[in-house]
Amino acid sequence: MFEELSEKLDNVLSRFRGRGLLTEEMVREGLREVRRVLLEADVNLQLVKDFLARVEEKATGEKVLKTVAPGQQIVKIVHDELVHLLGDRQEGIRIAPVGPTVILLAGLQGSGKTTTAAKLAKRMTREGRSPMLAALDVQRPAAIDQLETLGKQINVPVYADRETKDVAKIAKAALEAANRGRHRVLILDTAGRLQIDDQLMDELRRVKEVTKPTEVLLVVDAMIGQESVRVAQGFNEAVGLTGVILTKLDGDARGGAALSIRGSVGVPIKFAGVGERVDGLEVFNPDRMAGRMLQQGDVVGLVERAQEAFDADEARRLEKKVAKEGKFDLDDFLGVLRQFNKMGPLEGLLKMIPGVNQKLLKNTKVDPKTMKHVEAIICSMTPQERRRPELLDGSRRKRISRGSGRPVQEINRLMDQFKQMQKMMKTMKGMGMFGRGGGAPQLPGGLPGGGLKLPRMK
Repeated sequence: MFEELSEKLDNVLSRFRGRGLLTEEMVREGLREVRRVLLEADVNLQLVKDFLARVEEKATGEKVLKTVAPGQQIVKIVHDELVHLLGDRQEGIRIAPVGPTVILLAGLQGSGKTTTAAKLAKRMTREGRSPMLAALDVQRPAAIDQLETLGKQINVPVYADRETKDVAKIAKAALEAANRGRHRVLILDTAGRLQIDDQLMDELRRVKEVTKPTEVLLVVDAMIGQESVRVAQGFNEAVGLTGVILTKLDGDARGGAALSIRGSVGVPIKFAGVGERVDGLEVFNPDRMAGRMLQQGDVVGLVERAQEAFDADEARRLEKKVAKEGKFDLDDFLGVLRQFNKMGPLEGLLKMIPGVNQKLLKNTKVDPKTMKHVEAIICSMTPQERRRPELLDGSRRKRISRGSGRPVQEINRLMDQFKQMQKMMKTMKGMGMFGRGGGAPQLPGGLPGGGLKLPRMK
């Protein structure tokens, strides 16, 4: 996420860090470099000028120049101004006091509206709300089929009508169906075009008129850079936006969209889409996003992901089992791995940890198939073998190798690492780290399975 922008900003600001004295000329020279970095990231020119003027005003005051570590102060000033540029504070979905909360999703074709609709419905389900999806894209072939497939995947009902092209009529019927089904949230997936046109805007206005949405959210591709500002301004003038969802932030996004939209349009960025998985939608937090841009990590975001991924009941069951029986078998091992995998790609998690060497991380290749290989190996074992790993002699390992399609050496390496984890569990039990309050067993690293080493990565 913003790797190039983050690296260049860090290189510029590293010149300030650790300096005992900074002159006004040093500050101005550094800010010229910051200007270049932001413009290369496709940030709006006027916003860059205003941003640097505020930073320079704060950075060249007597307060900063007389502090013990003025370099660190300037880094903080840049951080604070980035937060201001991104929107100052986190803003979630507004909930209607009566009836379903209607969320109208708008955007150009290819921005990821349909996938985002499913991701948003998944998040609403996790928050204890009962969502319904409505397929209003009657222009794109198979758009309705795609939304219905995603709806089944996340177990959320989808309202669709293939008999009419009147989207306002479909929207009104969807709202009535949501009321009858007592759904607390209705998410409208509308059609997009390759460019802004009158037909698209008229369609959105009619849908807005009949549904009276609580939120009108623009779904915009973060990879289109400053063009996203023009798109957002066009939709805002036509239908009145209440927020933005940025998609493809895990792609080659330069950062211009995130840093320009709030200041140019005046509506908050509410969510950020990362990856294709239906749980890949993060609440957009300006403070934490600025921290990521300046390579300061995001521990709060990491903890939130862990809370969403790990099943508290399963963690308590595992804790009781280890505390009472002192056993940790391959079924438990696989369960921890699967929950850890829900948190997302390993590279993304490492980037959220403060102090991780980003340059070293950039050169580290993490095979995304590693978890699948481990799962294939364990699932190729019999239930008895998973409960009693000591049964795995040479012939059994060859059979497992054939069943999983993985070499015997990889199975041997996995079993060696599993034995190390078993020993660690026994040590923790002996130290009384289980059975003290019913919480999840905290392994090294602060998370269930935090000290686990996966098979060697290429």
